Amino acid sequence: MLTVNGPRLWNSLMEMAQVGPTAAGGNCRLALSAEDFAGRALFADWCHQAGMSLDTDAIGNLFARRPGRNPQAMPVVMGSHLDTQPAGGRFDGIYGVLAGLEVVRSLNDAGITTAKPLEIAVWTNEEGARFTPAMLGSAAFCGVLPLARALAVEDAQGISVATALAGHAGKLPLGRPFDAYFEAHIEQGPILEQAGLPIGVVTGGQAICWLDVLVSGSPAHAGTTPMRLRRDALFAASDMICRLEQLAGAFQPHGLVTVGQLAIPGSSRNTIPGQVRFTIDLRHHQDSQIAAMEQGSRALLQQLAAQRGMDIDIRQHWFSAATPFDPDCIAAVRQAVTALGYPHQDIVSGAGHDAIYLAQHCPSSMIFIPCRDGLSHNEAEYAAPEDVRMGADVLLGAVLTRAGS
Repeated sequence: MLTVNGPRLWNSLMEMAQVGPTAAGGNCRLALSAEDFAGRALFADWCHQAGMSLDTDAIGNLFARRPGRNPQAMPVVMGSHLDTQPAGGRFDGIYGVLAGLEVVRSLNDAGITTAKPLEIAVWTNEEGARFTPAMLGSAAFCGVLPLARALAVEDAQGISVATALAGHAGKLPLGRPFDAYFEAHIEQGPILEQAGLPIGVVTGGQAICWLDVLVSGSPAHAGTTPMRLRRDALFAASDMICRLEQLAGAFQPHGLVTVGQLAIPGSSRNTIPGQVRFTIDLRHHQDSQIAAMEQGSRALLQQLAAQRGMDIDIRQHWFSAATPFDPDCIAAVRQAVTALGYPHQDIVSGAGHDAIYLAQHCPSSMIFIPCRDGLSHNEAEYAAPEDVRMGADVLLGAVLTRAGS
């Protein structure tokens, strides 16, 4: 069975890691930053060397194309993203893009032209670290997020996506048809590593619900206001957050609750906090359970606010339903990993990925490889070269099944 050139793929990953390096060995290539565009330029140069053409769409998604024997056929697309967290790793997203490039390089080496065209997608702002929501480029492509609204999104400095993208958008139409989409990715969790398995056959993605919470009390002097007369928004928010951790216990083993951001507007050392903002990230494999988690969170927070005499505002920031992947694409991945003889297991994606939106647009699936200690969104993020190679081998096999050798 045809396999990829593992050392070449690893060298490409390490060379890309030199674009936007951080002091602790990770990467910082925020979406549509100078570093992100430099990473895209390096990728584009490699694609040109591999004989591929490149173009972009109105939201800046980049597509590299390798012709097939049937130019009228819809393309089989591989991909992920090149943008990172502010202190991110060298593999999250980047692996899926460069594994796709290695598939093309390996097909070139073998002199194989597939029946259907192949494309590699680099999706804009997958991380959501600079612009929210995450997976913005694939959401706009798939019609989940209107283009005008996506372009109007601003970062913390007030710079819009449209401004950051100026001169880099193209004319490829959004939502053009794909035959299938495959995304290789590090797991970003500990399951495969703990099981000692190199490959996860991803059957779908879990539901995600993001809430924004504003707790309002009364600011007052820290030295003159008796405790019994205070409406301290931070103590109230702290109680809420601790109780959310307890709420998660009712939805085990799959329910996850995270408070990732907390802010005290106008904070001062000697002022009782009058307002606190925090975020809630809810996740579960089942839509019915994520709905129960959201309802339970809202009821809990409103009850605690009433008990403490606080005003509270809870708004849903973003929601992604549980997404099953296409049975035929899953079967292509499973056929490839079985033919290669690589140990594997089925797995549900705990993180959001562009493939979640693509699954609403065309038949889609993912391939996971383990990452050390389950770490991701971290400068210490690491995947072993052998696992990197095996994941790309599986991607190659699945793509050949779908595109026709």
